[in-house]
Amino acid sequence: MRAAPTILHLDMDAFYASVEQASKPSLRGKAVIVGGLGPRGVVATASYEARRFGVHSAMPMAQARRLCPNGAYLIPRFSLYRSVSDVVMALLRELSPLVEPLSLDEAFVDLEAGHTAFDAESALETGKRLRAEILARTGLSASVGLAGSKMLAKVASEEAKPDGLLLIEPGTERALLAPMSVRTLPGVGPATGEHLRRAGITTVGELAEAGEDELVRMVGRSHGVGLYRMALGLDDRPVVAERDAKSVSVEDTFDVDLHDRVRIRIEVQRLADRCVQRLRASGHSGRTIVLKVRRYDFSTLTRSETLRGPTDDPAVVREAAARLLEAVDTTGGVRLLGVGVTGLADYTQEDLFAQSLAAEAAAARGAEAEARAATTEDGGDGGDGGDGGDSEGGRPGAPGGPAEAREGAGAAEGSGEPDPARERRWAAGSDVLHAVYGPGWVQGSGVGRVTVRFEQPGSPPGRVRTFRVEDPDLEPSDPLPLVGRTVPEG
Repeated sequence: MRAAPTILHLDMDAFYASVEQASKPSLRGKAVIVGGLGPRGVVATASYEARRFGVHSAMPMAQARRLCPNGAYLIPRFSLYRSVSDVVMALLRELSPLVEPLSLDEAFVDLEAGHTAFDAESALETGKRLRAEILARTGLSASVGLAGSKMLAKVASEEAKPDGLLLIEPGTERALLAPMSVRTLPGVGPATGEHLRRAGITTVGELAEAGEDELVRMVGRSHGVGLYRMALGLDDRPVVAERDAKSVSVEDTFDVDLHDRVRIRIEVQRLADRCVQRLRASGHSGRTIVLKVRRYDFSTLTRSETLRGPTDDPAVVREAAARLLEAVDTTGGVRLLGVGVTGLADYTQEDLFAQSLAAEAAAARGAEAEARAATTEDGGDGGDGGDGGDSEGGRPGAPGGPAEAREGAGAAEGSGEPDPARERRWAAGSDVLHAVYGPGWVQGSGVGRVTVRFEQPGSPPGRVRTFRVEDPDLEPSDPLPLVGRTVPEG
C-alpha cells in the first residue's frame, strides 16, 4: 500500500458499444448490443441504454434479444476498436512508462514512475486531464479510479462508472469497502460468493470481521489469506509494464452444427489464416499449433503439434492444423472450431525445414492434380476415381476438389435463389461502400435484400436504403477511422 493515491485504473465505458455509437451517429443514445449474432452468440458489450433492460456482457444473445427486442445488434469490429485503443494507450504512456494493459479498454498506470503525481491533489488533476484528453481525441468517455493499490484503484473506477472519477484517500479504504458486496473483490466469483453467503458473509466488512483463520478454514489457506488481506484493503502488487503473451488463437461457434467434413476442413483453414494474421500483428512467431474441436455433445477435444522451429507462415500453420484435424472424429457434428499457436517467441527467421515440408507437400499435390487431369482428358482411368481418389487432391473433401468448388459456387448456377453464403456476408454492423451513396453500414439483411444506413463518424444521422444482396455497386469496406473526426455532442 502506498501513502498516496498514485496508482490509476482506467476503464473505458462500454467500450465496443460506445465506439459503435460514436461511429454510427444514428445510434447515439440508443440501445446497442455488440457480439455474436447467431443463435449461439454471446454479448461482448452492451451500451448503458441496453443495460437498463437487463442486458449484460457474457449473456446469450438470444436472451438479450428477448430482454431488448428493439436494440441494435451488431457484429464486433475489432480492427476499429484496436485503433481507438492504441490512441488511449498512447495517452497513458505519456503519463508513465509503467502502463499495464489488461485489455483493449482497461489498464493500470503507475503515476509515480512517470513523475506525474506524488500526492492526492496532483493525482486528481492528472485523472481529470486524462479523461478530458481521451474525450477530445476519441469522443468517448472513460472512468478513472485512483488509489494506493491496484485493487483499490480498480474498485474506485467501478464505483465511478459511467463517465466518472473517484479517488480513494489512503486510510479510508476499510470504511469504503465495508458495505460493499464480497463480489467486489478480485477473485470472488459466483461460486465463492455463494459459499460465503451460505456462511452468512455478504459484505467486505463481514469478511474482515470473520478473521483470517476462519476464512482459511472455509476456502483454503492461499485463497483465505488473500481474501482477508483484500478485505482490509491491503494489496502490494506492482504495476507491470509488459505482460507477455503466451498464445494467440481464434475460434468460431457455428449457428448450426457442422457435419460436412469438407466444410469443417475449409473452416479450419480459414481459422488458421486468421490466427496467423493475429500472430503477425502481435509481432510473434510460435512453435506449437493447437486445434480445438467442440462436438455436438459439448465434449471438447484439443490436439497439438510442435514444429522444429517457430513460424508465422500461414502455409505451415494450415498444414499442421489440417494434419491435426485428420486425427479428430467429427461424427455427430461440430459446434465450435478453434486454431491457436503457443510457444511464442519474438519474430525470428522462418523454420526452413518446416517451410520446405509445406512447399514439398503443395508441389506434390499440384503434380498429382496435373497428372490426374491429363489422364482424365486422355480418357484414362482417372475419370471414375481410380487410384487418384485416394490422394488428398482427388478426394471430394479436399481443398480444391469438386466439393469445395460447389461450396464456392453456391446458388450462382441455375437455381435463381439468393446465395446464402453471399447473404451472410452482410452482417449487421459491418461496413460497406456504395458506388453512388458512399460509405455506410449494414442494418440488416435477409430474403435477398440488404438494408444500409449511409452515415459516418461526425456526420448527421444518415438515410436508409435497401439493395439486392448481389448489387454490384455495393461492396464490403474497412471501418472509417473514428479518431481525429469531430463527434457531435448529444
